[in-house]
Amino acid sequence: MPGGLSLGDVIPNITSDSTHGKISLHDYIGDGWLIVFSHPGDFTPVCTTELGKVAQMQPEFEKRGVKLLGLSTDSVEDHQGWISDIESYSPSAVKYPILADEDRKLTVELNMLDPDEKGPDGKPLASRALHIIGPDKRLKLSFLYPGTTGRNFDEVLRCVDSLQLAAKHRIATPVNWQKGDDVVISPSVSDEDAKKQFPQGWNTVNLPSGKPYLRMTKIE
Repeated sequence: MPGGLSLGDVIPNITSDSTHGKISLHDYIGDGWLIVFSHPGDFTPVCTTELGKVAQMQPEFEKRGVKLLGLSTDSVEDHQGWISDIESYSPSAVKYPILADEDRKLTVELNMLDPDEKGPDGKPLASRALHIIGPDKRLKLSFLYPGTTGRNFDEVLRCVDSLQLAAKHRIATPVNWQKGDDVVISPSVSDEDAKKQFPQGWNTVNLPSGKPYLRMTKIE
């Protein structure tokens, strides 16, 4: 993402009040994964639908060792009142914390600010940004949506599956990949090494160039 935090950077070790008390980001991540996602403001329609969806999906993220952390540019008191609306809209309880960021400092540090959208107070609003952070505290993936477009959290879950699989094996996931589909063996892996790393074998796709770089295999 331009203007600050980039892929591979260590996430700032911010500390802030939240709906679950004071949170220090690196301690909260621990040795697992984290998704931190920002919102332009409390008591807003698209944000309410998003937080409700995340609450419904939290068990799926937890199965993958992923913690969730919301952020909105309002107070903890406002967040607590907002949660009642979210839970009324959604059939699931909001069990993950939401950071308070009234002065936008966290939003700036995490590179989640939308410089073109302003709130009623004239200050820039947070965008619908989302970061996936690995156990090494480094930024693995980012989404950046405008305030008018709600995020697709099924896609976020798909990306987590891809990132975690690639962290264990020297593979990449092809277009529209879903968990359980064939994956691509990294071009940096020679056929000799591939025989050791992928004893299940692979299929090489025949291409007009004749170059055998598209090697597909299945990993459970």
